[in-house]
Amino acid sequence: MTEFITLPYWLFLLLVGASFILVLQHLFIPCLRWYYHKRLRSLLGIINTKLSIEIKPFQLTRRTVLIDRLLFDKEVIATTKEYAVTKNISIEMAQFSAKKYVQEIVPSFNAYAYFRIGYWIAKKIVHLLYRVRVNFKDTNHLATVDPKATVVFIMNHRSNMDYILVSFLVAERTVLSYAVGEWARIWPLQTLIKAMGAFFVRRNSNDPLYRKVLERYVYMSTQEGVCQAVFLEGGLSRDGKLREPKFGYLNYIVRYFHSQQSRDVVFIPVGINYDRTLEDRSLLRSLESNV
Repeated sequence: MTEFITLPYWLFLLLVGASFILVLQHLFIPCLRWYYHKRLRSLLGIINTKLSIEIKPFQLTRRTVLIDRLLFDKEVIATTKEYAVTKNISIEMAQFSAKKYVQEIVPSFNAYAYFRIGYWIAKKIVHLLYRVRVNFKDTNHLATVDPKATVVFIMNHRSNMDYILVSFLVAERTVLSYAVGEWARIWPLQTLIKAMGAFFVRRNSNDPLYRKVLERYVYMSTQEGVCQAVFLEGGLSRDGKLREPKFGYLNYIVRYFHSQQSRDVVFIPVGINYDRTLEDRSLLRSLESNV
């Protein structure tokens, strides 16, 4: 005997929606993920043969793994316990603060976004705004740098375009990891910046737990050979002149250096100048307001 079953519309729509979600989870998304990783492996294979300094495995490690690795670092754990005692709070609250700092700092580098999106955007912006000239490059000495060494570019800071300009100039040789100020922590800019391998820094924070988390992240990336770019002045120059250097970040890089056990660290100076920066007027007004 044939019988008809009548379902209410809401139940029918609910079943259709559930079926759609199951298809997405078990068929479409896995296929999309497989295709993406296949393209990414192919891209990395091509890129790493062309780069003078290869992308390090540390940069390609899943962000959740890096977060756990930093959160359970023995020095971070010790500082977290001291922080709980000093602040007279529970260890759980101190661990919550440490986790917040770790998640804030650790980037989510994406090679596909860096070379297929970031590089294209940087190239268009740089060519639209400037005529770029490289006046001096010590090619002979640069060629002698050990590919396994940790290379750190030490730069002056004239404009927020410095990030884009230098990344564009070295994109055919390496990938740079920047320490970016809190000014860039706005959506969706912060998502793009983290995908480029940069990480955010609270420049004037005196929180000992935060400083320890930052120190250990810099140590980890330095030990793993990640190529870094550092603005020695610690901030943007207001009048175009070099500001007093700040050595906190450099101290993190060399603090645990051991000549027999650590990678070599090579510092390369970079000088940046402009006929005119995008921030000229706002920087001049800030100087006038301080007079």
